[in-house]
Amino acid sequence: MINRKATAVWKGTGKEGTGTVSTQSTVLENTQYSFNTRFAEGKGTNPEELIAAAHASCFAMKLSFELNAAGFTADELNATATVTLDPAKGQVTKSAIDLKAKVPGVDTDQFAQIADKAKKECPISQLLNAEITLNAELVSE
Repeated sequence: MINRKATAVWKGTGKEGTGTVSTQSTVLENTQYSFNTRFAEGKGTNPEELIAAAHASCFAMKLSFELNAAGFTADELNATATVTLDPAKGQVTKSAIDLKAKVPGVDTDQFAQIADKAKKECPISQLLNAEITLNAELVSE
């Protein structure tokens, strides 16, 4: 088993308070988050942005493994995940992945099947209780 840790510290009320988040790797270290960074455009991060980063990076890595298993190596996989938070429901409702991929030798249908498998089997996709969509585009130079 592999365990990864992050720690969040929050001080004050939900709306006026502030928090910091730090990761085991120290890539994030006392990184600020607050009501404004979550529900407006304040400086810092927020849980949904961190989930989007996790989903995009997990999907891209999983797709790379799936392409390798099928005999292909990507020149570049550019994945952007957009996570939607519905404040009225208080839940994440969707993660939409947009992908531009340069993969020599793969045909469009085969690529679509491999990308869809990666979308379904990526560990973060499996973790999310939300709609997950994929818009995958195979591009040349």
